[in-house]
Amino acid sequence: MCGISGFLLGPATGIKGDLQAVVRDMGAAIAHRGFDMHGDWVDREAGVALTHQRLSIIDLSMAGHQPMVSSCGRFVLTYNGEIYNAPSLRDDLRKIGREFRGQSDTEVLVEGIAAWGLQETVERAVGMFAFAVWNRDQRTLSLVRDRMGIKPLFYAHWDGAVLFGSELKALYQFPGFAPEIDKTGVASFLRYGYVPAPQSIFGQVSKLEPGTITVVTPGGEQTTQRYWSLTDVVRNARSAPTISTLSEATEVIEPLLTEAVRCRMLSDVPIGTFLSGGIDSSLVTALMQSVSNQPVRSFSIGFTDDAFDEAPHARAVADVLGTDHTELYVQPEDTLEIVPRMLTVFDEPFADSSQIPTFLLSELTRSHVTVALSGDGGDELFAGYNRYLWGASIDRTRRYIPRPICQLGANMVTRISTDTLDRIFGRALSGITGQATGYRMHKFAQLMTASSGDEVYRTLVSQWFDLAPDSWEVTPEAYTEVERSGLSRHEERMQFLDLLTYLPDDILAKIDRTSMAHALEVRVPLLDHRVVEAAWTLGPEAKLKGREGKQVLRAILDRYVPREIVDRPKMGFGVPLAHWLRYELRDWANDILGQADWENDFGLDGSVVRKAWAQHLAGEGNWAYRLWVLIMLAGWHQTWCARA
Repeated sequence: MCGISGFLLGPATGIKGDLQAVVRDMGAAIAHRGFDMHGDWVDREAGVALTHQRLSIIDLSMAGHQPMVSSCGRFVLTYNGEIYNAPSLRDDLRKIGREFRGQSDTEVLVEGIAAWGLQETVERAVGMFAFAVWNRDQRTLSLVRDRMGIKPLFYAHWDGAVLFGSELKALYQFPGFAPEIDKTGVASFLRYGYVPAPQSIFGQVSKLEPGTITVVTPGGEQTTQRYWSLTDVVRNARSAPTISTLSEATEVIEPLLTEAVRCRMLSDVPIGTFLSGGIDSSLVTALMQSVSNQPVRSFSIGFTDDAFDEAPHARAVADVLGTDHTELYVQPEDTLEIVPRMLTVFDEPFADSSQIPTFLLSELTRSHVTVALSGDGGDELFAGYNRYLWGASIDRTRRYIPRPICQLGANMVTRISTDTLDRIFGRALSGITGQATGYRMHKFAQLMTASSGDEVYRTLVSQWFDLAPDSWEVTPEAYTEVERSGLSRHEERMQFLDLLTYLPDDILAKIDRTSMAHALEVRVPLLDHRVVEAAWTLGPEAKLKGREGKQVLRAILDRYVPREIVDRPKMGFGVPLAHWLRYELRDWANDILGQADWENDFGLDGSVVRKAWAQHLAGEGNWAYRLWVLIMLAGWHQTWCARA
């Protein structure tokens, strides 16, 4: 895994000085992503500069050095990611006369582009990647991102130039770069806790969408095409016979998953796996162990608060599988110490509080290995989230109850503070709602007044939807795509929307930033595009049975781990955020919220913020998740906007 950045100047770009020094500064800003090797490539006449921070994984020699020029001299590549089928692609290229200097997948990628063309090469590739390639003959810069959005890529049009980078940190180093905060980005962040692609928090900056190729010229002309579409995958799957039984589904999915895991174990450096003891991570670990001739290294962290401690479950799975297991119990003071660091790890506002334990797990894992496999993606693909069941049930219920009655009931519930609801119903409903029962009851009340099934979903995944003006909001393109997909079942529509928004812009962004902060490469076999495509051919019975999701994954895991070890309520990867904000993090959070100029910096009503904070501190409401969004927004502004 690596960090990439660079720029293509336009005729009117006012940059002066040494282009190599500029691009080197951009690379240095993301040096944490790969500190094994640094490289620059500059064509002053063309106005293009590429830089690369290398984390060596495959072929540790100089033969994998980047930016890399193709053997024909036409293409120059800076690339972040892994191509897992590089050995077979290399064989194909050798058959048509291409020669290779080393064993890196970078060389396979750039030679493939030279031989087959850009689109055919990425269509052949199995992997995770974000890269930029300069065509010296056509004088075009192409930006490419993998199908599922595992690897990030930001780009910006600024002063006639096109800038790009794995993280915003790199763009901040370009001379004079001072983008303006985008109110639609603020509104999206307040609602979701992240900014969905192609938006960013800045008006002049975009995120390259998954499965797309964007080509830009020195004159600033830009074209974008999609080489892989989840919408097309779903439509194609629905036009083919559905795999309806669990046994058939297992026969289809297990060999694909096994191959996805096997090819992701290719590495010239030590490799391990994240293990929480849940379905997804346990299955990935089991399949790793099944194709390994030695104990797999597995890693987990534990907390002294039993409500958030998954370590015993991970240990039980590790014992059954015979992995070489390492666990670390994190003390509260250690956890709290790294919380402020989230504001530098994330250079765009990001408010999924599981970023904290994920950062700690990455830190532990990197002290032993350089590559780790993760079980991310299983919930979205195979219907593992409780909200799929809740959302479908709520959608059915609200259709049969007159809207005025729904509104009356919602008003009655929301008049009671979340803390009071926690005290009254928390213990009785904890098995259903998990943490923050009162908050979820307020959310349920809002859901009952939704006007459509898609609005039910949007409300379920929302934090603030009444703080920013409605006119600021931009509905993500995913809602158009779900209509084009032809999906009618509410659960499947929610899965589709998650795969296009929540998965790449929250889950995968969190994994990327927290792992790369420690120069740890994380691979996600469940998101192999061949597994994704096969998952959409499964009928509902292979995913959901009663109120239990991921049926096909459970059936495969049964062959390796007794069901009773992993059969437990879903915990998530959480922290006691509500308690921390009232006690240990109170002063820190109060400083950030108090220093923010809500009206002038964000165009928001500061009195609403102050009221929520006061209610939370007084125990009159549990607004931890909403407040975390505000703290991350204000903290980001105080940390980064003076630099941008």
